[in-house]
Amino acid sequence: MSETHFVSTDWLSARLGAPGIAIVDASWHMPDANRNAAEEFRARRIPGAVFFDIDAIADTSTGLPHMLPDPVAFSSAMRKLGIGDGFSIVVYDSLGLFSAPRVWWTFRAFGKRDVFILDGGLPKWLAEGRRVAEDEACAKTSHFTCRLDHRLVASRDDVKAASARAGQAGAPQIVDARSAARCRGEDIEPRPGVRRGRIPGSFNLHWEGLVTDGRLKPRQELADAFAAAKVDISRPILTTCGSGVTAAILSLALAELGRETAPVYDGSWADWGACADLPLATGPL
Repeated sequence: MSETHFVSTDWLSARLGAPGIAIVDASWHMPDANRNAAEEFRARRIPGAVFFDIDAIADTSTGLPHMLPDPVAFSSAMRKLGIGDGFSIVVYDSLGLFSAPRVWWTFRAFGKRDVFILDGGLPKWLAEGRRVAEDEACAKTSHFTCRLDHRLVASRDDVKAASARAGQAGAPQIVDARSAARCRGEDIEPRPGVRRGRIPGSFNLHWEGLVTDGRLKPRQELADAFAAAKVDISRPILTTCGSGVTAAILSLALAELGRETAPVYDGSWADWGACADLPLATGPL
């Protein structure tokens, strides 16, 4: 477990402008935050960064939010951002650690392994008084080859099968990153037409329990959090959340613990909760 999926602000600062380093602002905010990540990026960003809009670089034909695009569309989007083959990619977000893991996972799902998250994100960078850019980013086009790694993406059918086998030996565990109140069905879902509750047989580990001050907690604390949620990290795990963003925080934490293939249910509860014919559970976890 010596490998880490993070780089430090010192590391990145020393490499600003270096060839072969792509810096990606992956900021995204919940609709009720009343914040515009793209506008914030244009106003202030790490020098050389490009903006990855998870709602635009997505399959918009499904009606579900920020679903993975197909490989051709993703390759085209990366070419326009100037991210090419052989690049090392550093992803950050404006909250420290919230949406960056989703973009980290997206690159990995499309076969990219040389991708890292900036430890502490933009808040740490700013707190240290490091240089920022306020002009419009200008990216050169570059060729990006990708192939979808199906091991990192869980489909609805994968989750249905895991749910049906919950508790059986060898069955994948489903871990939900939403709040306990949402998983119990107590809170109203933020998306119209989505039922309250959770996937039957799933475990709950709220993503905020893995993050402190915009940074992922130390590995032992991560392991303790999964154990407290009764999740056995030695067994297969599928991650889910509201719309596939914070589930990636669970998958990142598991990767830090040596579990590199914890697939994200891309549609997550926005998909499952909107399907009236799919079972759900409510009440005590």
